[in-house]
Amino acid sequence: MLSIPREQRSPVLAAALPRAESEAFLLSRDDAVATLTAADLRTAIRNGRALLARMPLRSQRTPAQKAAGEAIVHLTADATWRFFRRHAVPMYRELTREGARSIRVDALLWEAAARWPDILPAQAELVAESDRMQADKDGLEIHQGLYVSQVMANPQTGHHLIRSMLRPRTESLELLPQFVERGYADLGTARIEIRGRAGHVTIHNERYLNSEDDTVVGPLEIATDLALLHPEVKIGVLRGSVVDHPKYQGQRVFCSGINLTRIYQGKQSYLSFLFRNMGLHSKLYRGVLVEDESDCLDAPIEEPERTLEKLWIAVVDKFAIGGGCQLLLVADYVIAETGSYFSLPARKEGFLPGTSNMRLPRLLGERLAREALLFDRTFRADTPEGRLIANEVVPSDEMDLAVSRRVESAIGSGMVSPGANRKAIRQQTEPLEAFRRYLTTYAFEQTFCHLSDQLIVNLEKHWNAKHRKL
Repeated sequence: MLSIPREQRSPVLAAALPRAESEAFLLSRDDAVATLTAADLRTAIRNGRALLARMPLRSQRTPAQKAAGEAIVHLTADATWRFFRRHAVPMYRELTREGARSIRVDALLWEAAARWPDILPAQAELVAESDRMQADKDGLEIHQGLYVSQVMANPQTGHHLIRSMLRPRTESLELLPQFVERGYADLGTARIEIRGRAGHVTIHNERYLNSEDDTVVGPLEIATDLALLHPEVKIGVLRGSVVDHPKYQGQRVFCSGINLTRIYQGKQSYLSFLFRNMGLHSKLYRGVLVEDESDCLDAPIEEPERTLEKLWIAVVDKFAIGGGCQLLLVADYVIAETGSYFSLPARKEGFLPGTSNMRLPRLLGERLAREALLFDRTFRADTPEGRLIANEVVPSDEMDLAVSRRVESAIGSGMVSPGANRKAIRQQTEPLEAFRRYLTTYAFEQTFCHLSDQLIVNLEKHWNAKHRKL
């Protein structure tokens, strides 16, 4: 049995909590690590949450209470991590019927939570917790990240989940016949329109400068599905809408990144990070998987990718910040407005910027990428460094013409095997196995960043989050 380190045991015992209950939690946690059974882990988690419930909300705790709360959360997370090492893959195999069933990551977590109550949070628990400010959450979502990370750590289950997330959403398949007939779909915060043989996808989150938040990621993924599935569409164009923000009234902007106000107020889920990177961004980069779903977990992982994919042009008006910049890294061609800029301030905000840590060094080189990711460097489109991201930089009044010219140039060339060429490029730059390994780390690290005290400190310091409203 692994004993609890003194530096984690001491805060729990020093927080003026009932001694007997504190010792019962520490003992039950040791038992959970020793046996790795669901019953013992569930007991430890319940004991830990009972102690957390005896304290004020996280943001109102004394330093001693904060230290105790953090120790309790991390001790239960460590026990859960060890439990998932043994049980996550067998549970995945059971839920997917040995891979014969494709399942999205959210459905996977809800179904696993039904089998493992307390160990994984149920959907209703997270809905209730969303009423709390981010600073007052004690980490229910952490166990989701630990479970997904262990699923991704196994090559067979990791590849299977990646492929499942590349399949069209149910909503996309339902909308497709009507979309093909009309050539237009309004999904609220995202819209798609067919112009000639191009599918123009537009972000419509105008109030928040087209931020890529919980309310946008789903509709944008559906729009991407529709563009990829439409039989007449040869190329996709991704652009931001005209916004009604006072500073940019009547002007287009591309994307201001994740909605930090939603994060601060506890409305942005951990799952949204997985949706973006495993769903939306992955489909833009890899296409959509439309083959027969009768898959298996022991399928050769080195087989060629069999996705249906198309070229994508990203059009940057004003700026591409955070998640907006991440979108540029999965586009095939970037047209940027003169004076526009790109940045990835996630480190300053307190979390990982999606897959940028893997993809940005390929475009900029590692030294410049480290400046962007670790030291908040901004890149102006019309500089030599900015041109490593933007293929073309044009004045604002020539943007529409530049887009039309590039679309016609791509289509006019006959569109010879664009999907095959993209697959061949990825075989060298980002094979599916490299993506799986990255997600193993990302799912783990992001869940702790998303629920850290430092995130709140950073948002209050750099975003003036206390005084912003949704």
